[in-house]
Amino acid sequence: MTASHVLLEMRRITKEFPGVRALDEVTMQVRRGDIHAICGENGAGKSTLMKVLSGVYPHGTYEGQIMFEGSEMNFSTIKSSEEKGIVIIHQELALIPELSVAENIFLGSEIMRGRLIDWEASRLRAMDLLARVGLDIDPDTAIKSLGVGQQQLVEIAKALSKDVKLLILDEPTSALNEDDSANLLDLMRGLKAKGITCIMISHKLNEIAAVSDAVTVIRDGRTVETYEVVAGHVDEDRIIRAMVGRSIENRYPSREPHIGDELMEVRGWNVEHPSIPGRLIVNDAHFTLRRGEVVGFAGLMGAGRTELARSIFGRSYGTWLSGQLILDGEEIAPKNVEQAIAAGIAYVTEDRKTLGLNLIDSIKKTIVSANLRDIVTRGLLQPRKENKVAEKYRKELRIKAPSVDVGVSTLSGGNQQKVVLAKWMYPAPKVLILDEPTRGIDVGAKYEIYKLIHSLANDGKAVMVISSELPELLGICDRIYTICEGRITGELAASDADQETLMRRMTTTSATAPAAPALIA
Repeated sequence: MTASHVLLEMRRITKEFPGVRALDEVTMQVRRGDIHAICGENGAGKSTLMKVLSGVYPHGTYEGQIMFEGSEMNFSTIKSSEEKGIVIIHQELALIPELSVAENIFLGSEIMRGRLIDWEASRLRAMDLLARVGLDIDPDTAIKSLGVGQQQLVEIAKALSKDVKLLILDEPTSALNEDDSANLLDLMRGLKAKGITCIMISHKLNEIAAVSDAVTVIRDGRTVETYEVVAGHVDEDRIIRAMVGRSIENRYPSREPHIGDELMEVRGWNVEHPSIPGRLIVNDAHFTLRRGEVVGFAGLMGAGRTELARSIFGRSYGTWLSGQLILDGEEIAPKNVEQAIAAGIAYVTEDRKTLGLNLIDSIKKTIVSANLRDIVTRGLLQPRKENKVAEKYRKELRIKAPSVDVGVSTLSGGNQQKVVLAKWMYPAPKVLILDEPTRGIDVGAKYEIYKLIHSLANDGKAVMVISSELPELLGICDRIYTICEGRITGELAASDADQETLMRRMTTTSATAPAAPALIA
């Protein structure tokens, strides 16, 4: 690679935090006009490296050199990197919900007329930028009224307003559905055609194959290898070996199921939308879970999977209208989360940052939070027991952290997910509902969570898994229900299912009958 073709070179970048070397002499080159993917397990150092590049971690807090357009850069702030044309879009979008699209795009870089903001010029410029990213909305629209996919496009429009030369996207499709993900990848191709270089951090190997020109793999804070992507072909096995340091022969662990008798049954379950009277978000749902069984729920975005799960978990979403919940042969009616936990039901939310974690808490405080009664004696918290419990789960789930006193906000996405799982394992539930349990985490961490799910089932629990990834459901579940517009439309043994059959049932509102036979215990 000739010097004239190199836009960015990072040389021997080393970054340390107390007790942790996050980056250890990382080196990489990015060609001008390429889409360059960075892969690695959660906690490998990918986001840290990009924060060094973009000035989030200023010069002087790390060792090594950043060469951009042939000159050494010593960024002290994000603004200083943006002035050179380097813009980062973080995994957690940095938009202000109450402000308009135009206000968010120019926040901190307002278009002025004298000492006042020129609102008309801002609107016209925002309209031009929105058109460039293919978003046809009024610039005065409040951000809070947009979907996640549209908000992602607003972030890119904001980046384009800064005369961007290098756009960094950290897990850009992790919270998007398939259509929004495809649109974003098309937009990246369009930006490339206009001469904008992109760095994309992603765990999705199919997306890397679709748009990338080169891939750099980072493991444990070190560069493992960089190689070219030829004609859209990626050697997925090679990337996985480089990421995890070993070969994963099968993406899904093998398991011999030991399925017992029926543990939970939901009958005639009806739930109304929380703010739209008369609209059913769960419509006459009926399903069963058995001991030792992993049961999947497949449906498109908005089909009602999460709404069903949360309504069962202490009626924490929507307005419950009717239905029976039978657990261990007895009808129960938990009216809040505390009663659901006491009954033996746990729910791991799809949104770990907002609903699953308190980001100002430590690992220790988080793990024990759903079962405080077990570590309190005569009204007093028992610190020794709290530490013992948290340390037990840290070791069992292989949570990467120097101690259980570390804040959960400092952990990678995969390790945060393990902390959430530990939190709900500690109360020893009978039924564990997992909503998108592997969203935004790498293949190595996924494999560990799959093994954990199977371990929980082998202990006699019933595990309900909601996932947007059909291969995942087919790979880890014993039985799969499909859901569309709040209705359960089918039931299949996983061994009898394929993606085409599931998709057909996910896109019809008429239930299939008869249901597939249950697996033999």
